[in-house]
This record gives sequence, C-alpha cells and structure tokens, in this order.
Amino acid sequence: MTAELLRAAPLALLFALPVAVVGGVVLHLMRRRSMTAAMVALALVPLAAALGGVVGVSGLMYTPQLVGTIAVCAVVGVATVPVAWWLGSRFAHEALWQREADAAELAAVRHAEAARRELVAWMSHDLRTPLAGIRGMTDALADGIVTGPEAAAYLARIRREADRMADMVEDLFQLSRATSAGLHLTLSPLALGEVVSDAVAAESAAAAAARVVIAAEDPQAWPVVSGSDSELTRAVRNLLTNAVRHTPAGGRVELAAGVRDGRAWLRIQDGCGGIPEADLDRVFTVGFRGEQARTPGQGPGAGLGLAIARAFVEAHGGAITVRNHGPGCVFEIELPHLAPARRVAQA
Repeated sequence: MTAELLRAAPLALLFALPVAVVGGVVLHLMRRRSMTAAMVALALVPLAAALGGVVGVSGLMYTPQLVGTIAVCAVVGVATVPVAWWLGSRFAHEALWQREADAAELAAVRHAEAARRELVAWMSHDLRTPLAGIRGMTDALADGIVTGPEAAAYLARIRREADRMADMVEDLFQLSRATSAGLHLTLSPLALGEVVSDAVAAESAAAAAARVVIAAEDPQAWPVVSGSDSELTRAVRNLLTNAVRHTPAGGRVELAAGVRDGRAWLRIQDGCGGIPEADLDRVFTVGFRGEQARTPGQGPGAGLGLAIARAFVEAHGGAITVRNHGPGCVFEIELPHLAPARRVAQA
C-alpha cells in the first residue's frame, strides 16, 4: 500500500500542480477586484487541485476512487462556497467601511490643519496691526516728537491696543480650553436668568457706547439648567457681544428663554441685517467674521467668539443654531433642563 502511494504521489502532483498554479494566477488577477469572488476562488482552488490529482492517478479512467473523490469534492464545494461567499461579502463591506472611515478621518485632519493655518494667518495679521501702532507711538514718545496733551492721547491709544491684544490672547486660550479633549466641567444647577444677567451687565457699557438697547423678557422666570457657571457665562457673553457688535446704532438685542421638549432654550435676536444663506453654516467656524453686515476686519474680535461659544455649549451636552429672522438673526442655545423635582433632589 505504501509503495503504491509513493508511485501515485508524483503523478498526482503532476496533475494537481498546474491546477494550483492556474488557481494562483486567477487569485492574483482578482486581488484588486471582487473580494467575494476571490474568496470563492480561494475555496475552490484546493478542491480543483485535489480533483486533478485524483484524475491523474486514475489514469483518466472511470474508477470507484474517482467517483468517490468527485462526490466528496462536490459536497465540500457545496458547503464551502456559500461560506466563502458570505465571508468575502463581509470582508468587502468592512474594508469599504474602513476605507470610508479613513478617508473621513483624513479629510477631518486636513480640514483641521487648514483651519489651524488660517487661524495663525489671521491672528498674525490682527496682532501685527496693533503692534505696529504701539511701536510707532512709543517711538514718537521716546523721541519727544509728541508732548503734552497729545502724549496723553498716545498713551491712551497704546492702552487700548494693548487691551485689544490681551483680548485676542484670552480668546485663543479659551478656544484651546473649549476644544481640548481634557476639558472637564463641574456641573451644578444654574439659573439661566442669572447667567444672562451677568453677561448683560458685562456688556452694558459696550451696548451703551454703541447706542444699542439690550432687552430681556423677565429673566427671573427663566429655567434652571445643569452647567458650569464660568464656561456657560462665557458662551452667553460671546453671543451677546457678537449681537451688540453687529447691531447698528438705535437697534435692539432681545433675549428670551423657556423650555421645549424637556430642553431649556435661550434665544438672542440681534439687528445685524441678516447673514447670507451661504454663510449660515460657517459662522461658528474658527476665524470666520463674515461679509456684508459682518465685515471682515471690523471691530476688535478675532473671529473666535462664536467658535468658543459653540464649543462650551456642546461641552454641556447642548447645541447652538443660527437662522435669519426679522431685522437680523437669531442665535439659539439648547441645554439640559433641570425639572423642579430634580432640583429638589439635588438640594
């Protein structure tokens, strides 16, 4: 028996090897095509090679061994082909999903890098202008070119420019905090009316100087939310600052709040004249300062306020939207609402 097997092995190899080579070539050609078809071919090649070896050993004669081998190969093929087809489909789906995920991640990285480059360019430009003014005025003071009341005016302008740069640096710091993966908020019950009152008080001087009226509907009746006082106040103040800055003299900024579908909302209506529809999706982008009513380069902002507001609101589990309405646009914040029963339990 052993001698017969040794004599049959070279013949079986002679017939099986070409079939395996052809199968390998087919698999190589299909490597960049259908993964499902490649998996089916991978399952059938060994069966075809085994069948070729048996046919060679039988001397191309009809023998019981040949019939039995064909039957076994047929049964194995019926069992393996559907499995191979299913595995191929699954692998192809997962590979496609992974490719799309990688492409989305790469696009996000490229977008973030482009935003970083734009932010650096914008901030470099915005900082260069006041620095140049400060340098020119300090040179004039040092050289004695200006004296008396004019020197006092120069010192006041230097102070204003220094304050402007300090605000830009503070915005960069807050943006870094707001977008940091390590940001952890200490949440507690906050009366939304008190948060807005603090923001209105901080912005009242700028509003008076711009001759803009800030009106709020009974803040004492506004809902209580779960939030971090400093971050939420910063987000609301940024929205209010933005509204006052872009509302013309004699205009109004109106605030209202309430509860809808178990969520607290805060609405800020300004009189900016509206935002172009194409820009509505971009107003929260870092560095974006808009066109027309929101002219780039005007005002002390660096285009970071709305991006900071959105990041802090989202860190609270909330959302922020904008739409054109009436004389301007409406910015609306949604936040987790604390129902009265929950507030009593926490107290």
